[in-house]
Amino acid sequence: MNPYQLTFMQDALLMAVLVALPCALLSCYLVLKGWSLIGDAVAHAVLPGLVLANLFGLPLIVGAFAAGSACATSVHWLKQNSRVKEDTLLGIVFSGFFALGLILQGQFPSDLHLDHILFGNLLGINHQQLLTAAITGLVVLALVLLKGRDLMLLSFDPAQASVLGLPVQKLHWLLLSVMIATIVAGLHAVGIILVVAMLIAPGVTAFMLSKQFSRMLWIACAIALVTAVGGVTLSFYLDSAPGPTIVLLLTGCFVVTFAWQQYQIHRNQQRPQPTRQTTKATRSATTHSAQSH
Repeated sequence: MNPYQLTFMQDALLMAVLVALPCALLSCYLVLKGWSLIGDAVAHAVLPGLVLANLFGLPLIVGAFAAGSACATSVHWLKQNSRVKEDTLLGIVFSGFFALGLILQGQFPSDLHLDHILFGNLLGINHQQLLTAAITGLVVLALVLLKGRDLMLLSFDPAQASVLGLPVQKLHWLLLSVMIATIVAGLHAVGIILVVAMLIAPGVTAFMLSKQFSRMLWIACAIALVTAVGGVTLSFYLDSAPGPTIVLLLTGCFVVTFAWQQYQIHRNQQRPQPTRQTTKATRSATTHSAQSH
């Protein structure tokens, strides 16, 4: 049976692609900038925003974006006003936000299923969620096309970007805001826990395969697209959840790429290296040949 004869499988596939591609583009910048932990923190921190938005009848995306922004702002402020390292602050802040969300979820029971928040519900996607994911994807694409070079320099060397006159702080918050929006758009598909993998794995894998940033973007998108389509399709035949299946394929791509890279390094190390005497003899023969001509 062809799984895509079913309408809900078509919606699941479309949603997976709409979430995977912007995550892949952003993952390249986040990996280079060292923001993997920030993505993890923001993803967990949106939980209280989701619960409060549902409690007051607001759109979930509004509450999630507000909570994610509050988490990122808190970490930034604490970093500027303390000697504590950023990774420590991230661990404290996102744990506090996540714990607050769990308590609120227990105090105010609702139809908002915690399992769907944590792990997503790709087979229960509606058209409003598809539209949100599509708009987010277009925003990320526009950001890469218009500000891609500036963001690349910001990721590689913020000090150099500042010297060249780039608005470093504005670019910082622009990238952060788009990352939060992408996380929120992906919550319905793969959930809080798994969206982090989609924001990290494609960029890390592409980074190991290419040293050129433009190629890195293309490779990350290709990996995300293949694993999204493969994960949704495979989940139908395995009777498994699509979100975890996609993430498992992403992890498999990373493991295979890492193993291949280690094999290449080991093979290069096993090659006999020319000794100094051999090198001198080669140079002498080359010089003698050139003089004779």
